[in-house]
Amino acid sequence: MRVLGIESSCDETAAAVVTDQGEVLADVVASQIATHGPYGGIVPELASRAHIRAIIPVIHEALSGIPGGLAGVDAIAVTRGPGLVGSLLVGVQVAKALAWSLDKPLVGVNHLDGHLFAIYLQRRESDEPTSVPKMPHISLLVSGGHTALYRVEGFSDVVLLAQTRDDAAGEAFDKAAKLLGLGYPGGPVIDELAARGQADAFSFPLPMASRKTLDFSFSGLKTALARHVQQAGVPKDEQTLANLCASFQGIIVESLVRKSLLACEREAIDQLVITGGVAANRGLRASAKVACDKNRITLFVPPPISCTDNAAMIAMAAVHRLADGESDDLSFAVYSRDPDRRRGKFRADGTLVDHKSE
Repeated sequence: MRVLGIESSCDETAAAVVTDQGEVLADVVASQIATHGPYGGIVPELASRAHIRAIIPVIHEALSGIPGGLAGVDAIAVTRGPGLVGSLLVGVQVAKALAWSLDKPLVGVNHLDGHLFAIYLQRRESDEPTSVPKMPHISLLVSGGHTALYRVEGFSDVVLLAQTRDDAAGEAFDKAAKLLGLGYPGGPVIDELAARGQADAFSFPLPMASRKTLDFSFSGLKTALARHVQQAGVPKDEQTLANLCASFQGIIVESLVRKSLLACEREAIDQLVITGGVAANRGLRASAKVACDKNRITLFVPPPISCTDNAAMIAMAAVHRLADGESDDLSFAVYSRDPDRRRGKFRADGTLVDHKSE
């Protein structure tokens, strides 16, 4: 079975073809960094217009090497949310049109499920098959819009254990880069500078340090950096700037790794997956590997190309439903927030705390 995946949830237009074994036959991504760079962040209206221009050429390119083109595809998967509604509508409407005209099964995919199951993709450029975790495992999903911990029991059984109470880690990186005049997207630039800096050069508070909660918080850390810049200004020399980036990134990485290990301990699971755009961060990957080895936890991280938004992960998330004979009709709607994973404060067992009764 070959699945055409389409992704347009935010600022990247993507199409891919993936087999039911997770083999990536094609994977095309059109980035909008040049469009949003001058604004220091994503402008939703510009994003949706860029998707309209790019979506058909991207799909054509993804299908160019597939025998039979569209006729060689057995099903279509598309991101239906969470994301920017205007952007989501572009991908969803094209996917619906293709499914209707070709009479092929259609699956609307939760973007977060795509990230969670990206670890199961097998890319041709890899010399050896990617090592994949067994289930259950703990998954840290960390990106520009999401930071959360999950217990993954199966492809259709994912339990939210904890999440950020305010900002996502990726957003913190981008806002920090804007404060420091480093451009957009900020995460890769800060990661590059941090690799040349000293993480103990500046002192920042470790957010949500208590072992009583798995939740994250990064708004206070952003405020601490803003106050530092207000008082001392943006460092003029490159080494001081690198030290500041290393110190800021070090706190984010420490928070992510500490909470992930705590989740593994509480759930008595010795497998950890880190996924999402921030999982491409070299500092996070290195620190997580050291900490997991020390605590006898097996770490799984997708290659960077599978961490950032892509359509291959969307197709992969749809495979299990299609294998069970499931699909969606053409009436499904898009959503900006995940309706199946409630927000709020969570207990250690993953259940939501009812603030009205507690």
